[in-house]
Amino acid sequence: MNTQKNNSLGPFIVLTFIYFIVGFLTTVNGQFQGPLKIAFLSHADELRNTLTTFISFFFFLGYLLNSSLGGKWINVHGYKKTLLRALSIMVIGLLMYFLSSWLVVHYGDARMLIFKDQVPYGYFIFLLGSYLMGTSAALLQVVINPYIAAYELPNTQPVQRINIVCAINSFGTTIAPFFVTGIIFAGVTLESVTADQLMFPFLMITLCIIITTLITSRLNLPDIQGTRVDNNNKPKHSIWSYQHLSLGVIALFFYVGAEVSIGVNINLHAMELIENGHRFFCFGKSHIVVWGLDLGIPALLATLYWGGLMVGRLIFSFFNNVSPRILLTVTTIIATILILVAILTNNLWILVSVGLCHSVMWGCIFTLAIKGLQQYTSKASGILMMGVFGGAIFPVLQGILADTWGSWQWTWIIALICELVMLYYAISGSHIKNLPKVQQS
Repeated sequence: MNTQKNNSLGPFIVLTFIYFIVGFLTTVNGQFQGPLKIAFLSHADELRNTLTTFISFFFFLGYLLNSSLGGKWINVHGYKKTLLRALSIMVIGLLMYFLSSWLVVHYGDARMLIFKDQVPYGYFIFLLGSYLMGTSAALLQVVINPYIAAYELPNTQPVQRINIVCAINSFGTTIAPFFVTGIIFAGVTLESVTADQLMFPFLMITLCIIITTLITSRLNLPDIQGTRVDNNNKPKHSIWSYQHLSLGVIALFFYVGAEVSIGVNINLHAMELIENGHRFFCFGKSHIVVWGLDLGIPALLATLYWGGLMVGRLIFSFFNNVSPRILLTVTTIIATILILVAILTNNLWILVSVGLCHSVMWGCIFTLAIKGLQQYTSKASGILMMGVFGGAIFPVLQGILADTWGSWQWTWIIALICELVMLYYAISGSHIKNLPKVQQS
């Protein structure tokens, strides 16, 4: 393996920019739930919320099925080639988005009957694209997370570096809701969106990703010594035998479940309240108009939530001596209280504030879970990314409960349970009970 030590900012900046893309497109995918509920599922009634949340389900299904593949690719092909493969899969996923809208525009009457609901075939193509996008995001994170954690920059700690790239990632998630409502749908109200508005923007995004892939292919991205396993240095025990790692997967499963549920379903809850006559106000206004574009309160709620993640990560990126275990404990306790109050008062503005707490949880759980694993870090990263599948399960479970109970209000109990599981990991599950024996070369 050709390995070199390089403490320059170049690779760090490149991976940070790609992490921005991951965050941006992850949230763009989730924010299509509302518009596609109108444009694609106008003839669905009984399972409308469930079918809508399947968009996020298939995205995060890619994490479950393909995350471990990323770790294998890194060990065989290295970080850079795995990165380029992941970007190529992203291009294919974006083309599926384009194809899905094209089918709905030109063959909108071609539908499949699911129970009593008529669902266009383009919807299923979009689900395929969502799955490919999730696969790409999983592979990219399998590369970026351990690389950033191990890539030594002066006067920084692993959790600090991860918070920096996650802050940039959160900037992408913050602007994504307004990109969907303000650029793709050009400020048109949700009730008036059409599928033909998707085609051109997605072709432009595809072109940007192609350019990014070409630029990345020409950049130097050195391997990180001590994070990959060769054929002569395999662990004697299963990677799952390291308890703080296996419990870390569970913690990430519940963390991403809570994070994504709020991020992608809070606008659906807001839409429900608006349909029932509830009026949202921001600085005394019920509509947010920027340059003549009506961006909508539901999009604002999602943006403020993701913006809270960005702000929190930016703040904590300046702290290089903070304990990830203590930080995770404090933030999960605060988040639990906020969610409970939001449920009891049915106040979405309080729910939005949970984003500040969620901002540091990813970095805390990841650094605690890979601590001490050394040359097994890349494989552990692939295993950890399987936990992101929580982002598929919990939003859909929420959608099912919303259809069953007829309201979104009490479905946030799911997020409450997620916070309690993470609190257990912070207090007990993250303590290291065993470590791999490292062979000295």
